[in-house]
Amino acid sequence: MAQIIVAGLAGLLFGAGLTVSQMINPAKVLAFLDVGGIVDGRWDPSLALVMAGALAVTYFGYALTFRRRRPVAAARFALPTTTGIDFPLLAGAAIFGAGWGLVGYCPGPAIAGLALGTSKTLVFVAAMLAGMAAYRLMPEHWPGGTPAWPSRKGAAGKA
Repeated sequence: MAQIIVAGLAGLLFGAGLTVSQMINPAKVLAFLDVGGIVDGRWDPSLALVMAGALAVTYFGYALTFRRRRPVAAARFALPTTTGIDFPLLAGAAIFGAGWGLVGYCPGPAIAGLALGTSKTLVFVAAMLAGMAAYRLMPEHWPGGTPAWPSRKGAAGKA
């Protein structure tokens, strides 16, 4: 229960930060990504400060994390184990960046933006969820070669 409360509070804090920084506003994000607008003054560099702040929080957060023996609300830390740069990482980053640049949303701000109730946000989140479901339907991503969720067939494989 403590994990759920801590995760909920962290999610609320994250969503509030996205809202205050206006990262849930696609027009603001697109104005930041439009570096071609530097010449004529259309570029909005303010989100660079938001990202710099996020890097600082991450740096100090990890520094504090490594000083503790265990997390406050869990038995052990769940830290990334993969450190290599490979094709799936680069392809995923390119797809993420292309999507962010096309519509001005990425998953976190889109979910936080659901509170605004705009149809564009709802369509983006629905498409994002459909993409996640399609990924899980691909057999090469099933653990052990089986679907990531239980099928409607019984244990014997009969309908």
